Formats: sequence, structure tokens, C-alpha cells
Amino acid sequence: MSCQNATPGLNKGSQPRPENLEKNSHGATAKEDASTVLLEKQLTLGDFAQIQRAFEPPEPSQTICMSREEFVQRMTEIVGWGTKEEYGELFDKVDVAQEGFINWDKLTSFLLLTLYEKDEQAKATVVPQWRDLEFLPVKHKDTIQRVIFLKSSSRYLTISKEGSVGIWGENLKLQETLPITSDATKLKHLWVTSMVSLENVNKIAVAFTSKEICFYDLLSKEEFPCQYKLQGLKGTPICMDYWYNPLDANESILSFGDITGKVQVIAFTTALISLFERPAGACEDEEATVTINWAELRPGHHKCCYTLGHKLHHGDWVRQVTYNASLDAIISSTTSNTNTVVLAWREKSKKHLKMTSFNIAQGIHAFDYHSQLNLIATAGIDNKVCLWNPYVVSKPVGVLWGHSASVIAVQFFAARKQLFSFSRDKVLRLWDIQHQLSIQRISCFFPKSQDFRCLFHFDEAHGRLFISFNNQLALLAMKSEAGKRVTSHKKAVTCVLYSSVLKQVISSDVGSTVSFWMIDTGQKIKQFTGCHGNAEISTMALNANETRLLTGSTDGTVKVWDLNGCCHHTLNVGQAGAVDISHILVLKKTILVTGWDRSITVFRPQNFNQFSIQPEEWKGGIQHHDDILCAAFSPPQTLVTGSYDGEIVLWNNSTENAHYVLHPDYQRLLKSKSDAGPQKLLGAGRSPSTHPTYDQATLRACSFEMDTECNHAVMRLCFLEARKNITGTGGANLVSCGGSGYVRFWDTFKKQLLAEFLAHSGVGSIIMSTDKSNRYLATGDLEGWLKIWNIEEYCLNPSKNKLTQAPTLIRSFRPHEDWISSLEMCELGGRSLILSASADCSIRVTDVCGVPVQIFGQEKHWQLENCFSVPKIDTNFMGNKIQEKSIKEIPLFSKEESCLDPSKHSLLDKKTYSVRPSEVINLGVKYMERNVYKKKTHDLYNGGIIQKSCSSFRSLSIGTLKELPEVNKPAFLLDPEKYFREGPEEQCPQIPEFPSLSETLKAIFDEKNLFPKEILDHERRAKQLCQETNSEVKIKRNKKPL
Repeated sequence: MSCQNATPGLNKGSQPRPENLEKNSHGATAKEDASTVLLEKQLTLGDFAQIQRAFEPPEPSQTICMSREEFVQRMTEIVGWGTKEEYGELFDKVDVAQEGFINWDKLTSFLLLTLYEKDEQAKATVVPQWRDLEFLPVKHKDTIQRVIFLKSSSRYLTISKEGSVGIWGENLKLQETLPITSDATKLKHLWVTSMVSLENVNKIAVAFTSKEICFYDLLSKEEFPCQYKLQGLKGTPICMDYWYNPLDANESILSFGDITGKVQVIAFTTALISLFERPAGACEDEEATVTINWAELRPGHHKCCYTLGHKLHHGDWVRQVTYNASLDAIISSTTSNTNTVVLAWREKSKKHLKMTSFNIAQGIHAFDYHSQLNLIATAGIDNKVCLWNPYVVSKPVGVLWGHSASVIAVQFFAARKQLFSFSRDKVLRLWDIQHQLSIQRISCFFPKSQDFRCLFHFDEAHGRLFISFNNQLALLAMKSEAGKRVTSHKKAVTCVLYSSVLKQVISSDVGSTVSFWMIDTGQKIKQFTGCHGNAEISTMALNANETRLLTGSTDGTVKVWDLNGCCHHTLNVGQAGAVDISHILVLKKTILVTGWDRSITVFRPQNFNQFSIQPEEWKGGIQHHDDILCAAFSPPQTLVTGSYDGEIVLWNNSTENAHYVLHPDYQRLLKSKSDAGPQKLLGAGRSPSTHPTYDQATLRACSFEMDTECNHAVMRLCFLEARKNITGTGGANLVSCGGSGYVRFWDTFKKQLLAEFLAHSGVGSIIMSTDKSNRYLATGDLEGWLKIWNIEEYCLNPSKNKLTQAPTLIRSFRPHEDWISSLEMCELGGRSLILSASADCSIRVTDVCGVPVQIFGQEKHWQLENCFSVPKIDTNFMGNKIQEKSIKEIPLFSKEESCLDPSKHSLLDKKTYSVRPSEVINLGVKYMERNVYKKKTHDLYNGGIIQKSCSSFRSLSIGTLKELPEVNKPAFLLDPEKYFREGPEEQCPQIPEFPSLSETLKAIFDEKNLFPKEILDHERRAKQLCQETNSEVKIKRNKKPL
């Protein structure tokens, strides 16, 4: 088991080391077989450093090259692992030119290219997840013509045919809807056909049916002032596109197509200064609109721009036009089958065009170009999406089949090299370009109409897809990607535990990794990788004093670890083959393991004298008729196990014999071990091979299988230990949950089902956990929903009829995006916290009251006292001192250990830990006092006098006290001299005198050894100066005249 410390620069090793980690120091435990993993994918950073040192020349100007034989020999010696055949294959891959030698540059270039290709393939295969289709509250009265995003102001603009512009915030909240012009008469007779954003100059260009293009300033304080008006066009522009050079914003191109088949281009050379020159006779007012005539623009009267164009579409309406800088060409399309797509290449002089065209049967509605793939995708009227190489006009390089109606829009998902296509029957498809396959299909629900105009726009930067249907605008927003989402593990989390001694959270995942987290801050403390090789860790458990961690895996083994990552024992559960272990129960003298098997596997720690331990015989034999999924223990000797068919078997743990079976539909008595014939048999028992992994596939299967067994499957069992008086008063002391989302409360003493309620409907199996005070119950389902129930007063009294009313629901929320695999409730600092682990690779913590959910592994660590607020405790309530003392003296052992001989300790506890009571226990005392106080006040307000006693002595009658007879005075009061007379004085023993300090010193004390020489010299000079001064004063006094 290898250990990776989360603190930078610290790495702790431990023995034994897993086999797969000898090649992977990062702890990556892939599911694939080690023999199929390429050598270059297993090299670590340390291996690359050693290889680089082998290629380092003695002088910087030199380069070391290695032949195939030399490379294989050196690498096997330096790296220390891997076969010669693997290094030979790596050499052949690097030496593509077959030169017979390689150097460090060739090796690194090959590795970087391999990693890049792997990353690109991973991106292409990711299918985006979408939120529900949402219709935005638009105020447009006519068809929406365009949606654009303004990067400078982070706002969206929508424009409709009637000329109204919608301004949207980045959060897609409609801020304002304004007319594009204040001239109402103009808008009454004109339609808007298109709009583009001129990002480099903060303007928008709008085309009208009046054969005009108007340029509006976005920085003006007025609504939309028109700066330039381009008029005199020969045809009505119906599509536009704008591009500017990011390296030189003065260079930009506005292209547009009209209804006469013309494609026109305006190339601006000084866009930042001015788009057009102001005519000589124009007004000098800067806010006045400058009118530009197209006839004057074409001959070249304007030095700041020039025009280009072609008429190759021969009178067909130009449906789309765009300029692509990588091709340096203007691409346009029509619905005609001749010259369907035209590429107008700019010549070297930049003022002439060279045309090539594609002839596509029945024409196309739209197109898009991907510069990296060098592909043009076309939306065919013949229901096909074709992929074209811009330099090959004869036939497409790929055809995407799948739409049953004409395709009206296409757009590339550039980052993932995927393609969106939208057809007239409102079906959206996402294509994998590399494999030319449809990887996603979404049906959009729009009102049925034969005549409609659809707009399709994908904002890749924000992951938003806009689809318009006439004047309606719908939004499909992508969900956050798993890579960007905060995760606690790299793979699905299977189990979570809480250590009250260490105040740490322990978690495991399907990648055989165990992590330790500080619950106070959420910081990762340490991480163990490869605990069971490549096998999934399905469950975990701690021993009584929390010094040993037991991990159960799908490989049929349970390993016993210390908290430093050293494996002490391996318990072989599946002797005949791998058994998916579902539960581990650590008791005082035994370790019980259950899984996809009908029997209980038992290990006895007193026999742990070897590393590999074989199971011993369980005296009770096989009593279940289906696989056991969970177990629970209640001191001193009650053991319960739950199976897939819904049966709960009650055992005596001391004798290891079963005596009763509980089921929602029946109960039956087990007389002896040989009593294997049940009164009612629900399942024939399935072999372990018929079930996939418990934590992943079984829960999923249970949500869809509606058979009787799955409806009653028992996934979790929990004893209500805090209910001390249940034996005498009756009531529920066992809770079970599982199939079909039901939670059931049982009385194991009277052997009956007291309550049953539906906690989660329509989600299949659920899991649960309860706190130590049995006040709250947390349940989680397959869709990531978590519910918290108040069960403090639920099923406290017996009832003839089964209770179906659910307890009080405190909170219901969805902290996870995938199914919840494990729940744990703990108390820390007077707070009841809920830990939840999920298949979405995250572990989250919250409390009962509804504070924000925190994620283990998030970048910003939390402070527990700041995140979770504690209710104020009444300081006037003191409580009984005797009760308070008994509460404070809770030992740091399990409940089973406390009722056994404390002098005997388990053989698992080989290391002794001296633990002082922490503030957690003290705060827990206050928490319990608060609960006692609240319960007393509740009883006081509800009646003041409890009619029915809850103690086991309720049958005793208590009357008035009898008067006591007069008590005689004791003898020591009647004769005090006899008892308190002082005795003869005794000589006190002489206390021996201790030797003096000088006698005990082994060496003479010398201050020179105590202080530095400089200090001593300074002190000596000061004394000399003082003595000299005193002597001079005495001499002067003696010389005074008499």
C-alpha cells in the first residue's frame, strides 16, 4: 500500500507495496490489465528524470544519440522495471524515420504528441449534459433574427424583425427592450433582416429591408445613436458577418449577402480611427448621422476602406456569409443545387477574389467551418449533414446520417471537435466528427406549426445553446463538467467513515484509494493508493478504539491496516472465488463479514498469528435464502443480518445461533440450526456471479426491477441504542431501509414491525444513517437527494396497528449529482453533522439545520466554527450533579467493550494510544444536557405530570412515608472523652538531612562556562574602571589641605 502525503514535499512509504504501484507513483489504478497498458503511459516523473540524465551530454553543445540496443540496455538498467521488448517497442515508435537512433528531443516530442492525442480523444468522447429546456421571457412581437454576445460588456443582444432590441445580462435576465431607432414611421414600414457586433469599435451594424445598413454606437448615453448609414445597395441584405484581426484591430471585414445573389465585402483598414470618411459637405456635429452612398464607396473614394464582391450565386438568395481568416476566403451559401457553397479566395493584392464552388443536391440551409479540422459542415435540405474539405469540391469527405427532416442549422463545438445539427422536426443532434457518429439526440418541444423561422446559436464560452422559434427564445444550458466540478476523489466514492478520536473523515473509492480528511477544515491529510490493487473498495470499518482500519473489496479480501498505511493482515473471505463484500462488523472477539453470499464469514482476532488469515466456521450455519447485504450489533449479544429478499435474521452472537426471522410480510421462529425450511420462501438464492458490484450496479438495478425481492431488499440496518427503556416500555429499537425507498421500524423484543413509511418515492433503493442520540435519521437515494427526519419521538410506544405516517421531515435537499453511496452522522462540538459520499466523486458535509454544504477537496478550506452555527444553550440549567458526573465518565470504548471486561483487549489493538478526553466529549455533554432540558420542558408544557412511568419499576406502589421513631444519641456524643481523648505522644522519626549542594556537585561551578567571553570581558573592564575611579577619589580627598 503506497502512501501519498497531501503536504507538498512529504512522501511516506509503507509496506507491502501493491503490484501496480511499482509502475505508477501517482496511484492511478486503471481498470485495464497491466499487460495492456503501454509503457509510456506508466512512466512516472522520476522515471523521466532518470531517462533525461542518461541523455545529458558532458558539454552543452553536444547531443547524445542511442541506438536500439543501447537504448534498451540503458533503460532497463536506469529505470529498473519494464521488459526489453517494451523498451524496444518504445524505440520503434519514436524512430518513425527508421534512422536507427534517437535522442532526447525525439523522445520528448513523441511523448508530448501522444499525450496531446489522448487528451483530444478524451474531449471528443465527452457527451455534454444539459439542463432542462428553458424559455426566456422575451418581449419581442415578431421573429427573432439574431442573438449575439458582447464580450466588452458581458451582455447578450437579441433583435427581432420589428426592430426591438433586447438587452440581457450575463445571467440571462432581461434588462431592457428598446427600439433600434426612434423613428416610429420608419420601423412601421421596414423590417430588420440581420445584425452583427463590431467588437473592436463598440458598435453594431443592422441591416434593413430598405437596402440600408446602419451602424449604431454602443458607448453613447443615448439609446442607440446611428453614426453611419450605408444606403444605395442594389439588393436587400439578409445576412451579415463581421471579423477583425485580434493582432491589429484596425483591420476588419464586414461581409453581407443580399436577395439578388451578390456577396459584398467591406474591408476596413483604419477601423479604430474611423470606419468611413466624412463627406466634405457633411455637418460637423459629431452626433449627426453620416450617410454613405454605396455608389461612392465602390470606386474607392474612401481611403479607410475598400470593397470586394462577386455574383456567382446567380440571383439566388444568399442565406449565410462569413469570412474566415485561416482560409482568407469569404464563404457563402444558398439553397440552390448549383454553386451551393462558394469560396471567394482573396488574392495576394487583397483586392481581388478567386472563386471555387460546391454543387450540393437540393441545396443547403446553413454551414460552419472548423479551422483546426479544416472542414466545412453543411446543413442539407436532403436531411444529410456533409463534411467538406475546402480544397476538394468533387465530393464530401464525410456524410452524417440520422435526421429524418431537412437540417436547418449546423455549428461546430470547436473545443471538443464535435458538431451540432438541428433539423426542421426540432431534433438536435451532437456528432463525433472523428468517428462520424451521433453521440446525443435531444428533441425540443416547440409549438407545432408548419411555417416558422428558427435561429440557432451556440455560445461555446458559456456553454449556452439558443434556439428560437419565431418570437420565442429557448435556452439549453450545459451542466458543469466533471473535470471542472469540485471533487474529493478521482473516481466514484464508495464509503465514508468518521473517527471521533482523530476528528478525521476516512473515505474510499472504486479506484482502491483511501483518503483522510480533517473535518474542521476539509483539508486532505494523507492518501493511500492501490489498497486492493485494481479492485474496488466496497466498504470499510474501524475497530473499537479506532486504531485499525478494515477495508473490504470486490476481490473477496478484507485487509487490516494501521493508520500509517501498513497492512497487518489479509482476511480471505472468498475462498472459492471473488465475493463482493458489502459489510464489515468489528466486535470484541470476532470480525463478521457479509457480502453477496448467504452465509456469515467469521474471523477471530485471537488467532491472527499470520499475515494471511482464513475464515473460521460460523456455528449458526446458513439461515438466509438470499445474499446478505448488511448487519448490525446491539450489546450484549444481539446480532441482526439483512438480505436481498427482505429477511432480517436475529442471532445470538455468543452462541452464534439464529432464533427468529423478520419480514415485512411475515415472521417466523427458527428452532435450531437444522431448521432450514422456511414457512414462506421468497427467493431461491442467487450466486454471487449473478450480481455486479454492490455499490454501483445493484442499487441501479433495484431502481428498475419491480419484483418482490428488490422491493424488500435490506440495504442498511441500525439499532437505536439511545432508547434505553425500550425493553420495559416497548417501542422500536431497530431501523431498516432499502428497496423501493421504504424505512421500517422494528421491535426485536416482541418480534414485530411497528412502522413503515415511504421516505423516497420512485427512486429504488435507499441508504440511511442515524446519530448516536437517535434523534435524527438521514436517508439518501439514487438521484443524489438527502432527507433528514426527526425520529426522537417516533415509535416510542408499542401499537397493535402498523404506523404508516412518516416522522417529521426536517430538511430535503440534493447535495450530489449522482447516487449517494454512503452516509455517516457524527457529533462534533455540539453539532449533528451529516457526511455523504456519492458516485459523483465528492464527499460533502452539512448539518441538520440547513447550513451551506461544504465539499472535501475544495480549494478554500472552511472553519467549522464559522460554517455551522450552534444553538445557544441555557446556562441557567445545571442538571443533576450525579447525572452530569455519569455523563462525563463515558469511556473511550465501544458500547460492546464497555459491557465486557475492560482489562481484556482485542488482538487488533496491538498499539496502545493514550487518549485524553477532548473538547468534543465536553461539548457532547452540553449537547446532551440541552436535549434533557428540552425534553423536560416539553413534558412540563404538555401536562406537567407524566401519567405513565417509563422505568422498569412502574408496577411498584409508592405511598406516604411513615414517621420514624426517636433515635437515640450515638455513644461518641454521650462519652466524647472515651472516643476523642488524646493518646500518648510518640516520637516522630527523624527526617534525614539532605547533603549540601557543594557536596553533590561533581565539578566546581565556574561562571566562565556559563556566559560568553565577551560578556565576561566587559564585566571585568567595568570592575577595573570602577576600582580605578574609587582610588582616584580617595587620593584627591587625602590631598585636601588641612
